[in-house]
Amino acid sequence: MLTRSPLAREDFDLFKSFGKRLLFGMSLPTLRNDLARVYEPKAPAPLQRLATLRAAQEAGLHIFVAMAPTYPECDESDLRATMQVLAELKPLTLFHEPINIRAENVRRIQQHADSLGVKLNTGVFGSRESWQDYAVGSLLTVDRVAAELGIADHLHLWPDKSLGSRAAVKRISASLKLQPESFQHWLETRWTRLSEWPK
Repeated sequence: MLTRSPLAREDFDLFKSFGKRLLFGMSLPTLRNDLARVYEPKAPAPLQRLATLRAAQEAGLHIFVAMAPTYPECDESDLRATMQVLAELKPLTLFHEPINIRAENVRRIQQHADSLGVKLNTGVFGSRESWQDYAVGSLLTVDRVAAELGIADHLHLWPDKSLGSRAAVKRISASLKLQPESFQHWLETRWTRLSEWPK
């Protein structure tokens, strides 16, 4: 079960009755409320979601977290801060996916950010290639930070399928100084990974 709503607390007793058959998860892309207000204006604030996850853990539920979709403004320090807090919750699985915005939404998001006085990095959505570079950079950063934090075994990355196109693999491999087969293998292992389940 995946939600953003803190109202889920009202059903914790029901969720517990399912035992190992139910995993409770929340999407939490960042701890920054200012960014969440731009990208998810109608969703509960990240800190409310974090409090709900902590309450779920304390109630004895099996939990997972979708750190998704993270935003271009989520640099390494932001990703690390979020992952450090989430690691303390010991989720069975920590999913990650960088945001993939359709071009027609960029202007709307930018206008909303301007009205809130928040500066965005919408340049990554300027072309397919710039978005791919951003997405791969974000995925690799999260992969590395998870290893440094000792939670790599619980990390499940969600690379977009478009990153596996022949042209993308060739271009991205060259920029990373990898053999195309190595990058393709990295993608395949992420796509086929099975997530954890309570024992």
